[in-house]
Amino acid sequence: MTRATAVRAVLAVAVLLVSVYISLTMSPRLGLDLQGGTRIVLQARDTATVEADRETTDRTLEVLRQRIDSLGVSEPTLTRSGEDRIIVELPDVQDPRQAAEVIGRTAQLTFHAVEGPAAGEPDEKSSGSDPDRLALPDEQGRNLALGPSRLSGAGVEDATAGFDAQGGAGWSVSLEFRKDAGQDWKKLTGEAACHPAGDDRRRVAIVLDEKVISSPQVDPSVGCRAGLPSGATQITGSFSADEARDLALLIKGGALPVPVEIVEQRTVGPTLGAAAIDASARAALIGAAATALFITLVYRLFGALAAVALGAYGVISYAALVALGVTLTLPGLAGFVLAIGMAVDANVLVFERAREECADRPKRSLRSALTTGFTKAWSAVADSNATTLIAAGLLFFLGSGPVKGFGVTLAIGVVASMFSALVIARVLTEIAANSRFVSDYRNVNGIARPGAVRTWLVRKDPQLFRKPVRWLVVSVALVAVALAGIVVRGIDLGVEFTGGRLVEYSTSRPVDVETARDTLAAAGFGDAEVTTAGDGDLSVRTGKLDNDGEHAMRTALAEEGGETTKVRDELIGPSLGDELRRNALIALAVAVAVQLAYLAVRFRWTFAVASVGAMVHDVILVVGAFAWLGRPVDGIFLAALLTVIGYSVNDSVVVFDRVRELWGANRRTPLDTIARRAVLQTVPRTVNTGMGALFILAALAVLGGDSLADFALALLIGICVGTWSSVFTAVPGAILLERNAKAPPPVPGKRKGKGKGPASGRPGAARRDPLDNGARV
Repeated sequence: MTRATAVRAVLAVAVLLVSVYISLTMSPRLGLDLQGGTRIVLQARDTATVEADRETTDRTLEVLRQRIDSLGVSEPTLTRSGEDRIIVELPDVQDPRQAAEVIGRTAQLTFHAVEGPAAGEPDEKSSGSDPDRLALPDEQGRNLALGPSRLSGAGVEDATAGFDAQGGAGWSVSLEFRKDAGQDWKKLTGEAACHPAGDDRRRVAIVLDEKVISSPQVDPSVGCRAGLPSGATQITGSFSADEARDLALLIKGGALPVPVEIVEQRTVGPTLGAAAIDASARAALIGAAATALFITLVYRLFGALAAVALGAYGVISYAALVALGVTLTLPGLAGFVLAIGMAVDANVLVFERAREECADRPKRSLRSALTTGFTKAWSAVADSNATTLIAAGLLFFLGSGPVKGFGVTLAIGVVASMFSALVIARVLTEIAANSRFVSDYRNVNGIARPGAVRTWLVRKDPQLFRKPVRWLVVSVALVAVALAGIVVRGIDLGVEFTGGRLVEYSTSRPVDVETARDTLAAAGFGDAEVTTAGDGDLSVRTGKLDNDGEHAMRTALAEEGGETTKVRDELIGPSLGDELRRNALIALAVAVAVQLAYLAVRFRWTFAVASVGAMVHDVILVVGAFAWLGRPVDGIFLAALLTVIGYSVNDSVVVFDRVRELWGANRRTPLDTIARRAVLQTVPRTVNTGMGALFILAALAVLGGDSLADFALALLIGICVGTWSSVFTAVPGAILLERNAKAPPPVPGKRKGKGKGPASGRPGAARRDPLDNGARV
């Protein structure tokens, strides 16, 4: 064992031990879509006097935190998003009506003197010249004339509900005011105390959202102008425990610096999250087993060692997710599972390179061929993983909600897969290559003989690019079919992009779609779109619908279906729907621009343009396929589409990396011949890595349920068309562009973006055996 191998072995063992320890001692942090609960996104709005900026939003968040803490929700999470949004996560809350009602009380809390009974109908503002004077109904519905606001809720220090068991007063609410506000309160109650007991003018009205939430009489024991001190104020009445707590909550947390509006609300039942975890785990096990079996059959012993490294990858990536405190969402879970299938990419690149070395120089040692394979595959591995990391970064920065989790898990998966392939798999294969038995029996190691696919292609030697235009014609025809689907069938935008509400119900008795539609129409929901979802569940999509309306809709369905449980609930405001739709287009445009810039730096501009053209071709085909199939396009689909972009560029990078290498070594050879050789040499890699991802995605599509089926379907289509376009769209496009380009062929041994090194020195340096130190006698 060489020193380098020993260092890698120690590093691999250390990382694995730490990963196993973390996996056994720490639990993952599950998102609400996996553990069940409610997620509410609030938009702070400007008022005539206050701007909803970062500072006021932070103050609003703290007030909301006090309100939500009083609800008794276990481990609620409140965070600011951007300048003027607040994200509220309430685990285990399945009916968000109470939370939304408490959160939605957004007006200023004010205290008013009661000037007496008011003429006119309740709920009318006074028509006098002073707009601050109100005419509002009290708790019993009697209309009261209220004077101007004398005190705001910002002056309230604390409000607590208590029970007086000794005095027999029952439940009451105690008030404490801040210093200056306490003086204002004492003055207000002192003025009210000057009126006789029982007179409406002896009352003080507490108003929230232009609604009187309490209007207590000042106790007869309080003298005129004396008033009530801050700490001695109690509001008594025939309160129940809940009424007293709610009143204390509204008084204490009633003063928001700016009003807020619910722009997004998602509720997931605990059974849906548990089923998604179970389905994803089964899909991961089956897909990983199929992938491991496949690479073992293709690469024999070295494939089996790569399968062991694949298992180590799973442990390392899971430990990284747990250690970093990443919130694991449903799309993130799918990204974790998908990365297992993509983790074999680097191993396949190395093994195919090693096979080439063994075929070119049959007498060289197995260890030498393997080392050369790792060295020569590094460029393609780095570039292909960089494009995937770019896609993951775009998902994180431009995605919303759970989609960000997919970007994080995908990025962690890419880094962990490189470590498992370039460190763990390398250690295992180098140790095996030192064995005389493995070296002598070429059918055992899996890389000493060329693969069957490569042998067949080399023997047939198809002239693929003699007429590159014909392949582009096929691609244009496929794009035309996809665009026809988009125009004729239209894109079924999910509620995330259109706004509205989508609720999925599970009923104890079977209810067919027509019956459910008629039942909802009779209940006043004639515009509701009803479809089936999952195992007999009902999916109902409507326009604007508040929480009370959703409760009424669920009650109507319960009359036909018995016990009706809400499995999933998504509410998206129209402004947020427009914003998400706009951001989706921006994300796609940025993805194209960033990938083009990266490829232009790493490769020739012709290769970059051809790769991006193939990428756009793939995006159109995936969207067109969903249009023809009538499948919804939502945020999770966008995550799949950005992943397809990374995968498409990944495939093109591997092909063009080989084109650049062969063209630099044979500068006088026509590009179409070089491209044909490069494609024939890289087809085994493309097929073998694609199969690894397809196994995982097929398992997700079959076992993942409705939550992941569309995600898996989009990626299945994307990988298939991406494999096609990297060969039959990107390469012919580059050939045609190069015919009009004036740039000379690449210089042998040099890669764009890198300085001089061993490969760019004297002739022959690049062909030296990696185990040869250069000494001669």
